[in-house]
Amino acid sequence: MTIRLSEIAERSGVSISTVSRVLNERPGVSQQTRRQVLTAIDVLGYDRPVRLRARAGGLVGLVLPELENPFFPRLAHHLEVNLSRTGLSPVLCSQTLGGVHEDDYVAILMEHSVAGIVFVSGVHALVDSDPARYQRLMDLGLPIVLVNGALAGLDAPCVSTDDVAAIELAVQHLEHMGHRRIGAALGQMRYLPAQRKRQAFIDAVTRRGLVPAGLDAADLVESTTYNVQGGQQAAERLLDLGVTGIVCGSDVMALGVVRAARARGLRVPEDLSVVGSDDSQMMEFADPPLTTVRQPAEALAQAASQEIAEQIAGSRPRAGEVLHRPELVVRGSTAAAPPGSGSPGPG
Repeated sequence: MTIRLSEIAERSGVSISTVSRVLNERPGVSQQTRRQVLTAIDVLGYDRPVRLRARAGGLVGLVLPELENPFFPRLAHHLEVNLSRTGLSPVLCSQTLGGVHEDDYVAILMEHSVAGIVFVSGVHALVDSDPARYQRLMDLGLPIVLVNGALAGLDAPCVSTDDVAAIELAVQHLEHMGHRRIGAALGQMRYLPAQRKRQAFIDAVTRRGLVPAGLDAADLVESTTYNVQGGQQAAERLLDLGVTGIVCGSDVMALGVVRAARARGLRVPEDLSVVGSDDSQMMEFADPPLTTVRQPAEALAQAASQEIAEQIAGSRPRAGEVLHRPELVVRGSTAAAPPGSGSPGPG
């Protein structure tokens, strides 16, 4: 097929001479512009010149929020394994507070002509996030996949844990063990998964008649940060309400809840049952071993890897969010409700 330089120039938003410089590997073209031109060639269905094909490489950027939460290294591991099976090589980009921003990582990855990017619990998970930053990448023909956080107004492929099912599993478990006063320690409401869990919790305790007299279901939810300190802070107020079970938005938050309970002289699980979320091998060795709702890291990684690999191979992206069901893992941090706590009413 004869390559029409004018068509490529129009698609990539550059001049014909710039397209010519890219195709002939001449200097004076930025990496981002070069990427735009090569992407336009792919989108238009042209075959790249042989000398340029190797540069497309098999690199896939993995942009994660941080690695302190044990769930993210576990997910990154499964992504690496699944991508490697398809001949792709991951480039890990983890963020820290005050460190490199997601947009900066994207710019770096684009300069290295990555074949695609997987975004995990990133800016797309913020409720007020602007979809334009991702739409620009899709318009350039760059394959992307979002993990845990579908972004309204963006027809990008997304794979997520079913947050509603996660809360249902946790609340149902505590109810079956006789708990009638249950609270929730969740992350900040600026994150879509936290908002989903909050509404799911309110619906679950209301439907089951587990809202204490004189309180609203929303009073049983405390939103803080996804860390040990956040869990402690949330537990302080929830314990004042007399709850005997607390559902947490992450495992590290659950560890903070356990710490707060012990500071008050309460025993876990005899006086207070705690359910975490995410799961990692370390939670099996916590004191006590933590009951948690396990995020399906392997299923998420497999789905995201397959989607990004198919896009790189030329398939159209599958717009929309696909939910994967989590799993309740019962360990030693939950037990039967303490005697005398059978009513959700005042007491």
